[in-house]
Amino acid sequence: MSDEQPPSGTPHRRRPRYSGKYPRRFADKYKELDPEKYPETVARVIASGKTPAGSHLPIMVQEILETLSPRPGDTVVDCTLGYGGHAREILTRIRPGGRLIGLDVDPVEQPRTETRLRDLGFGPETFVVRRSNFAGLSKALAAEGLSGVDCLLADLGLSSMQIDTPNRGFSMKAPGPLDMRMNPQKGQPASVVLERMSPDALARILDENADEPRAALLAQKLAGRKIGLTTELANAIRLALPNTSEEEREKSVRRVFQALRIEVNEEFVALDMLLRCLPECLNSGGRAAILAFHSGEDRRVKKAFQAAQREGRLSEIAEDVIRPTPEECRANPRATSAKLRWARR
Repeated sequence: MSDEQPPSGTPHRRRPRYSGKYPRRFADKYKELDPEKYPETVARVIASGKTPAGSHLPIMVQEILETLSPRPGDTVVDCTLGYGGHAREILTRIRPGGRLIGLDVDPVEQPRTETRLRDLGFGPETFVVRRSNFAGLSKALAAEGLSGVDCLLADLGLSSMQIDTPNRGFSMKAPGPLDMRMNPQKGQPASVVLERMSPDALARILDENADEPRAALLAQKLAGRKIGLTTELANAIRLALPNTSEEEREKSVRRVFQALRIEVNEEFVALDMLLRCLPECLNSGGRAAILAFHSGEDRRVKKAFQAAQREGRLSEIAEDVIRPTPEECRANPRATSAKLRWARR
């Protein structure tokens, strides 16, 4: 191969080397991590029913748009900006004259999403970003001089970027630090929380946060242990359940990870705060949509909406949960557990 430099003067760089036809490690998936440069690779990954590394496929987009019905001039708050997939679709529908306030607590992904949406032409007069989780909704709206909005969206799921990036510590698919913080600059990582937790406290968390049927047994085996890696925790859970099937062990692994993540990020505390203030954060006739991904979240949303309707704070709520279509679940398996509920003031 020639060592000559390209006309630009930039030295030639060999592509990363990895074993096999396709890269397996997250850091090696350079084409997926640069979707603008390699759209064909990204399209192939999506067509195979997978999410490209470093990106996120927004879930139930059409159902959310139908529920919220954003119109030109509307003021919208996206309480969980994430990769910006939902926000992008909403922003195209509220111009001219509309404004979207995007909240996100993740200091790693938020700047990337803001840059991505700015590059699509959404300036500060249309799109505002604030570093906050949805517990700070009222404060964020007040900072923008708003008493209410026309549309409110909260997608309570993790983003694929968080799940797939090993050093964030959310998944057991690859070794990574047992962290799980959505904001790595605050709070304690899951490893510290687990080491300092008593068996009784862990059993309660596994039950309340993930409906884990073997909460007491797992708590006795895991609480107080010093576990530094995601894969180490996953293996410890499997070893604690020798008399169960492989399928049941893997379900318990996922539930323990979920329960710890919720505890580390105080997700239920934040969700309860959002639900308490939500009706008053909507303008008259304003619409809200909340996308939940497990029973603990969905129960809270359902009961809060029902209570607010009884109190006259909401005029109309969804009678039944809305689920993703089979076609979407086949194309994006991460949509399978999604549950959408809506409310109107």
